[in-house]
Amino acid sequence: MIAGYAESLMLNEALNLFDKMPVKDTVMWNLMIKGCVDCGEMEMGLKLFEEMKQRNVISYTTMINGFLKFGKVEKAKSLFWEMPQRDVAAWNAMIYGYFENGRVDEAVKLFEVMPYRNVISWTSVISGLDQHGRSDETLLTFKKMLGFFVEPNSSTFASVITACANARDLGLGSEIHAYVVKLGYLYDTYVTASLITLYANCMHVNDSYKVFSERSHTNVVVWTSLLTGYGLNYNHNEALKVFGDMIRIGLLPNQSSFTSALNSSCEMESIDLGREIHGVAVKLGLNTDAFVGNSLVVLYSKCGNINDGLVVFKEIPEKNIVSWNSIIVGCAQHGYGNWALTLYAQMVRSRVDMDDITFTGLLAACSHSGMLEKGRRLFQCIPQSSSIEVTLEHYSCMVDILCRSGKLNEAEDLVKSMPMTPNLSIWLSLLSGCKKHLNLELAERAAENIFHLDPNCSAAYVLLSNIYAFSGRWSDVARIRGNMKRRGNIKQPGCSWVNQKGIRHTFLSGDTSHPLSDRIYEKLEWLTEKLKEYGYVPDQRYALHDVEDEQKEVLLSYHSERLAICFALITTHGSAITVMKNLRVCGDCHSAIKLIAKIVEREIIVRDSSRFHHFRDVWALKVARACCSVGSVSAKPCGWGLWGVNLVALIRWTQTDTDHVCTSRDLPGGGIFEGPVPSSSSG
Repeated sequence: MIAGYAESLMLNEALNLFDKMPVKDTVMWNLMIKGCVDCGEMEMGLKLFEEMKQRNVISYTTMINGFLKFGKVEKAKSLFWEMPQRDVAAWNAMIYGYFENGRVDEAVKLFEVMPYRNVISWTSVISGLDQHGRSDETLLTFKKMLGFFVEPNSSTFASVITACANARDLGLGSEIHAYVVKLGYLYDTYVTASLITLYANCMHVNDSYKVFSERSHTNVVVWTSLLTGYGLNYNHNEALKVFGDMIRIGLLPNQSSFTSALNSSCEMESIDLGREIHGVAVKLGLNTDAFVGNSLVVLYSKCGNINDGLVVFKEIPEKNIVSWNSIIVGCAQHGYGNWALTLYAQMVRSRVDMDDITFTGLLAACSHSGMLEKGRRLFQCIPQSSSIEVTLEHYSCMVDILCRSGKLNEAEDLVKSMPMTPNLSIWLSLLSGCKKHLNLELAERAAENIFHLDPNCSAAYVLLSNIYAFSGRWSDVARIRGNMKRRGNIKQPGCSWVNQKGIRHTFLSGDTSHPLSDRIYEKLEWLTEKLKEYGYVPDQRYALHDVEDEQKEVLLSYHSERLAICFALITTHGSAITVMKNLRVCGDCHSAIKLIAKIVEREIIVRDSSRFHHFRDVWALKVARACCSVGSVSAKPCGWGLWGVNLVALIRWTQTDTDHVCTSRDLPGGGIFEGPVPSSSSG
């Protein structure tokens, strides 16, 4: 009865019954102490332990396990050495507890002085070392174990195979696989899962599938191992197929299954598939799990829908550091600097410890939103955080902030004053700033440093060539391009793509290979005429070729992102258009897409190599919604709907690019999330 009450966490009932017992032997005392430990009542357990007259090794071991479980390592250590005698279980408990509390070296030292070791002792060390990133030591320990003629069990094999997977040691892993077959452990669930992970980590995912297909499995761990393995090998279609098969056979996915499936959807940039998986998570009640929620935040952020990412973030009840970092980095990628800083303030109020990724995301947010002074203050705050050191990524972000704000000399001074050697990323940030502000002298110095680090850096050649082209120095452009050709450097061709129903439609500049090319170019010609009506004049500097002006206009109008937008316009209706690009969007396309969003009255989201750009007719959208709302509730024939149409027509000139409109309203803790609204400075 006492055991039943304790297992049901009904500690008071167990204690009452224990007090009524006329005679209590050692077994009953140990049972009651274990009940207190299991229920988290360590003070009550310690009180009973001190009242106990005849303690045995089980009494001590139970208390030691309890202290270690709740992180009270020193108390466990003191009690362990007070024991009048210690059996192997007590030693194993102490070793396991040291590993669980991150005290790896102490665990290893204790293992080395053990008078007697059994297979559990060896397995604890093998598993503990691997879990703390010391896989090479794990494999050495396993070999030593075999040298002492200790026969491994299934847990030992699962741990050592996982270590082989983490160490990418396919040779030893294959030998252990043969050993597993010989000893008959092949059909153990965790051994099978570890073997699948081994071959997947070593990029032999076909062998993973062979292991999986040797028998039918009904354990979610095995299925998740295969699902994750396909994702690690960039075979995301197969990964999602495995997830679908799990659902079809009635096997409920766990948090790891959802995380892997969502990661595959994210890599495929398929928000539609991600939404389907999100729906399954909601049905199973796992959408509020921190791991699943974090993956959803990353999915929506990387697929262009930061608003849904914010909603998911709000619904996570127990947010961890990954949750906060994911949403802050997501806001930074979308240029919503004020949102990122608001979330940072809430993070501080929630007393969550920040790390270097937090500050990288915040500095990136300041960079993309043009917040120079806030970026400076944040950069100065990093050294004041006791556990965070300023990294190269932080310096790179700060250099980018200064360059975007035109502070090129200050950026160069910062690079020169760095305590560590600047890397390529920092010099490229400086070179990119020189392109924006046409500082040729500094650009040449930055390029010289880049070529010293990497003589074949194609990005530096392209940036320097573009700077010369912007300045009209075509002879220097020819010289740089000639140097690239002699070195065998090939400029990465700019391409854009649109994902629809899990299919990627890719376009190059001037591309005519798509089956719908005729309709795409017909739409492009229509847009070109409309752009002229709206006063658009091509910025010929971005053509980057020494050709006639008319040819420059044609080259600009055929850029890949415009073709992708036209494809989306003829294949979708009403919804937001999301276009991905592998290079930076040129300034001319940036200006043109602003007007295109106004012309077609649809939101256009373009993700380039730097960030997401949101283009929408904000005021028209809000007024139209307001007018429709009033018209829908009014019983008077006052024509609000007509007023709405006329107002939308009148205020189209207020179209804004939300790259420069980043205000926050009602962020988490305040209720509903809304999108960015124009500030007073946006016209």
